[in-house]
Amino acid sequence: MESILSEQSATVDGLIEACLQAFDEKGALNDTTLVRMFLMMHPWYIPSTDMAKKLVDKSQEEGCTAERRTRICHLVKYWISEFPAEFNLDPELVNQIKDYKDLLTTEGNQRQSQLIDLDSVPSYKWKRQVTQRVPSMSKKRKMSLLFDHLDSCELAEHLTFLEYKSFCKILFQDYHSFVMHGCTVDNPILERFITLFNSVSQWIQLMVLSKPTAPQRAAVISHFIRVAQKLLQLQNFNTLMAVVGGLSNSSISRLKDTQTHISTFNNLIELVTSCGNYSQYRKRFSECLGFRFPILGVHLKDLIAVHVALSDWVDKEKTLVNLAKTQQLYAILQELALIQTTPPNIDANTDLLNLLTVSLDQYHTEEEIYQMSLLREPRKPTQNSSPGPALDPKPTMIDEWAVSVKPNADPTIIKKHIEKMVESVFKNFDTDGDGHISRDEFEAIRNNFPYLSKFGELDKNQDGKISREEMIDYFIQASSLLNCKMGFIHTFTEATYVKPTFCEEKLLIFLNIDFKSSSGMLVTEINKFVTKKKKTFHDCWFVLTS
Repeated sequence: MESILSEQSATVDGLIEACLQAFDEKGALNDTTLVRMFLMMHPWYIPSTDMAKKLVDKSQEEGCTAERRTRICHLVKYWISEFPAEFNLDPELVNQIKDYKDLLTTEGNQRQSQLIDLDSVPSYKWKRQVTQRVPSMSKKRKMSLLFDHLDSCELAEHLTFLEYKSFCKILFQDYHSFVMHGCTVDNPILERFITLFNSVSQWIQLMVLSKPTAPQRAAVISHFIRVAQKLLQLQNFNTLMAVVGGLSNSSISRLKDTQTHISTFNNLIELVTSCGNYSQYRKRFSECLGFRFPILGVHLKDLIAVHVALSDWVDKEKTLVNLAKTQQLYAILQELALIQTTPPNIDANTDLLNLLTVSLDQYHTEEEIYQMSLLREPRKPTQNSSPGPALDPKPTMIDEWAVSVKPNADPTIIKKHIEKMVESVFKNFDTDGDGHISRDEFEAIRNNFPYLSKFGELDKNQDGKISREEMIDYFIQASSLLNCKMGFIHTFTEATYVKPTFCEEKLLIFLNIDFKSSSGMLVTEINKFVTKKKKTFHDCWFVLTS
C-alpha cells in the first residue's frame, strides 16, 4: 500500500488490487488511507457502476479463491458502510450489488453474501430536500425575537445553526458536480447553501438601510460587528465572511455620515481577505479545535484550482490515474467531510429559526439595494458637478419583489412554510394574546422584516388589526411574486460559473479570483480566456454579484 501511495500514477485495476490487499480475511484494515481515498475519489475517473462491475468480474474470474472473494466482499462492505449516500442515491449501483449478493448466495457462498448489507443504508433523500426545515431542539426557552433586543450571541448562534445544517447536506457528489461543470447547474443542495450565504450578506445591508438616521444605522452596524466577533469565537468563518461581506458592501461602506458613528473592524476584514491566498484565514482555521466552520468558497476555489491545473490521467490513453491530483483533491474533500461530523454545541430556538429563515428570504438585487443606499445618503455634488436626476420613489415590497420573478414553486409547500412562520410571529409579537397584531406590535415586526409593506396593506378589512389569515394571505401573495429562495423552491435555473465560460449576454462570475495576487494554472487559463475573447469581466466574491 505504501508503495502505490508514493507513486505518481496507477491503473484503476492496480488501485483496486491495492485496496483488496489492505484487508485480511477477517476484514481488518491495516491502513484506511488508500481505501478511503480510492472509494471516495473513484468517480473522478470511473463511474461507480463500472467499478462495481469490475469487482464482480474479479470475483467471478476463473481461479478466484475463497480468500480473494472474501476480500472483495469486505471491500464492498466497507464501501457501503463508509459511503452509504452513494448507494442510497444511485439505484443502478444498488441493483448491481444486490445481484452480486444474490449470486453469492446461489453459488453457496452464504457467509460471504452476509457481509454485504444494503438494508442498513439510511435514506438521504429527506435530508437533501431543499424544502427541509430545521428540526426543533429538545430544549426550548422563551426569548425576544425583536432584532433591536436580540443579543448578538443569540443571533450568531442561530445563523451558525442555519448555515451548518445546510452545509451538512452537501455530499461528495455535489462537490464533484460543481468542479466538473464549473457551476451549480443541477446542484440544488450547493445552490441553496450559496443562496443562504448571500442572503445573510444581503439581509444585513437591508437591516442597516431600514433605519432612517445615521446614528440608527450605525447602531445596527455595531450590532452586526458584535455578531461577527461572536462568530469568530464560535470558529464559524463562513458566516463571518457573509457578515463582513455585508458590512463591507459598497451600499454600506459609502454611507459616510453613518461611518462616522462606528468603530472600524479592520481586523475582521483582514482575517477574511484574499491577500496571500487567504493566508490569515488558513492559518487561523488550521489552529482551530473542535467545531469549526470553513469559508466554503475558499475550499471550492482550491478544488477548482487543482482540477484545472492537473489532469485526471498522466497518459493520453487514459489508463494511468494521476495520483498526485487524486491525493490533493482527497485532502480537501476529506477535511470538509470530517467537519460535518463535529456539530456546534448550540441550543436553537425554533421560533427564531423560523423568523430568520423568512427574513433571509427577502430578495433584492444589488442595484436595488444600492439605490436604497443613495436614498438614505444621496451623493454630495462636487464643486464642478451638478446634481443627478431625482430617483423614482421606492415602490412597495410587492412591487420590488415582482421584478425578480423566479420559476413557480409548489404552492402547497410555500403555504406550509408561511403558516409556520406566521405562527411563530404571532407567538412572539402578539403580546396581549388577543390573536391579532396591533399597529404597535406591527412596528416591532418591521424591525425584522426591512421594507415590509405598510400596516394598511396587510389589514385588508381595515379593522385596525391584522389577523393570522390576513398575514398568511399577504405573504402568499408576496411569495408568488418573489418565489422565496431559501426553503420553498425545488428547481434552479441560475448558474454560477467558476472557471472560464463564455456567454454573449451575461457577465462571467468568478469565485473570488484575485488577478493581482493569485497564481497558478487557474489564473493563467482565465487570463488567456479573457485576452482571447477581449471581454471585460468582474472579479467578485462568493456572493452572486458582479
